[in-house]
Amino acid sequence: MGWEFFLEVLIGGLLAGVMYSLVALGFVLIYKASGVFNFAQGAMVFFAALTFVSLVERGVNFWLALLVTMAALALFGVLVERLVLRPLVGQPPITLFMATIGLAFFLEGLTQGLWGAQVHSLELGIKDIPFMLGGIMISQFDLFAAGTAGVLVIALAIFFQKTRIGRALRAVADDHQAAQSVGIPLKHIWAIVWTVAGLVALVAGMLWGARTGVQFALTFTALKALPVLILGGFSSIPGAIVGGLLIGAGEKLAEVYIGSSLGLNIGTGIENWFPYMLALVFLLVRPEGLFGEKHIDRV
Repeated sequence: MGWEFFLEVLIGGLLAGVMYSLVALGFVLIYKASGVFNFAQGAMVFFAALTFVSLVERGVNFWLALLVTMAALALFGVLVERLVLRPLVGQPPITLFMATIGLAFFLEGLTQGLWGAQVHSLELGIKDIPFMLGGIMISQFDLFAAGTAGVLVIALAIFFQKTRIGRALRAVADDHQAAQSVGIPLKHIWAIVWTVAGLVALVAGMLWGARTGVQFALTFTALKALPVLILGGFSSIPGAIVGGLLIGAGEKLAEVYIGSSLGLNIGTGIENWFPYMLALVFLLVRPEGLFGEKHIDRV
């Protein structure tokens, strides 16, 4: 295994890591707004992808189907704020977390009730054909997906750092009651952030659906984002990017090099458990993540 093969594996892992960052972004958005892990993010990815592909298969124009799906996700965000979050203002984070678990099961059932449970193929017009770059083989689809995810990540980072809504969102994340007391409309902020998280879920669902097919397994993308969040920090957009890159590169290199050193064949599943072992070790060293804020409790 020469250096060209090493670079090929590394670049493939980094490109996959950008996709993981995209999934993790949805969790970061909700966590920054409410301080709770959104267990329903995987179900939102599934709902978005299946709604879009089902509309396209029924003859709806690609762009119209995209707009209808975006509108459905925006409506979902507004309803979540009105019916779930607003009555739970001021409740402990565990209460909100349990509410998102309920949302996940509800959305999964609603999605399959509306569109069925069969697997759908999704074609975005980007062929998954590798090309050679300096002796290194790179997937065209991986480059397209990484570029799309990168543009979205940069746009969201600017949104949170430079806009008035982004600053209000950070204030809400720090203290709900204090934010309300200075005139920040909590209900509007939550509705906006859930809508944006839904749009991120749509992009993630389309990209992952084009790669693996639109199916119920998309809900498990939530589990893939957990190690990314642990490494990068639950409240940091840059952390989601770096965490995704580390996990993507780490799992691919582990599959090839650790697997070969143990005498195992490639494809034996090391990449499925290695990110969680890496996250477990990281928790022992820096539990708040690379970009997370340290919390010091004074007694």
